[in-house]
Amino acid sequence: MSHRTFRALSVFRTVRRTLAAVAALSLAAGAQAQEKFTYMTNWYAQAEHGGFYQAVATGIYKKYGLDVTIRMGGPQVNILQLMAAGQTDCIMGSSDIQMMVARNGGVPVVTLAAIFQKDPQVLISHENVKSFEEMRDKTILIAPSAQRGYWLWLKSRFGLKDEQTRPYTFNIQPFLADRNTVQQGYLTSEPFAIQRAGIKATTHLFADHGWTSYATTISCMEQTVKNRAKAVDAFVKGSMEGWKSFLENPAPAIPLIKKDNPNMTDEQIAYSVGKLRELGMVTSGDARTVGIGAISESRMRQNLAFLLDNKLVEPGKVKLEEAYSLDSVRSAKVLP
Repeated sequence: MSHRTFRALSVFRTVRRTLAAVAALSLAAGAQAQEKFTYMTNWYAQAEHGGFYQAVATGIYKKYGLDVTIRMGGPQVNILQLMAAGQTDCIMGSSDIQMMVARNGGVPVVTLAAIFQKDPQVLISHENVKSFEEMRDKTILIAPSAQRGYWLWLKSRFGLKDEQTRPYTFNIQPFLADRNTVQQGYLTSEPFAIQRAGIKATTHLFADHGWTSYATTISCMEQTVKNRAKAVDAFVKGSMEGWKSFLENPAPAIPLIKKDNPNMTDEQIAYSVGKLRELGMVTSGDARTVGIGAISESRMRQNLAFLLDNKLVEPGKVKLEEAYSLDSVRSAKVLP
């Protein structure tokens, strides 16, 4: 080998090593650029959380510089308490009304978006009962938490009474055994279980009768919104894109949902996705023009008025401009 050839090979090897080192540094920088962000849901993993899992599965969050962890809630998990203690960055509020009540109680929580334009909360009756008014002589099974929420609305709107109620234990057997019974439920859950049990039932969706509450929120502490504004904006935008993608094709999210919740079945997921699409739970209302996650000022005011009328919050203690921050979702503007 000539001296000139040897020198050329040496230069080539040096350049190759340099390029490899640069590439390694770039990869390391890219990894460091993924900011960690944690979101906690309000229940076990299910299709109703699908857009968040979809954004993880398809790399949408990573595209916006986030390394997102989805953590499950559950019946014994106080997600507000965990967020206040710094154990999660943001949470899935069951409703924006729930978040305002928490703020009234001293937790400085801010709602940034509401995935479900319609609250999936329902009452389920046997098929012969066609309206809320026809439930006035029925036994109604509801959870204690409902007594300080939608039950107040049902009583004033449809003339239902406290003495009709019995505790709902998240078990459909009492309903199956007694045709004189009505029970609470979630549009995409209990009706499916009752249908599988072979019972014909009627599902009464509150949102179709004037209940204005939003559901499945992105809610964070004031400090998080202020100190991590860029990450919060990225999470909101990524989540909205995740929901759009999930409703188009939920396949990528399903393995992650079932990994977190092994009891979840393909049949249940398919039923839930079908209902979300059929009734426009995510894509109706203001979401059509403002984007997925939209919250309107008129509904904010209606929901606060409901809480004030029922003495669930103190006058002047909850200010809408502090309880909501809609810049992130309006900036994202992910149209269905």
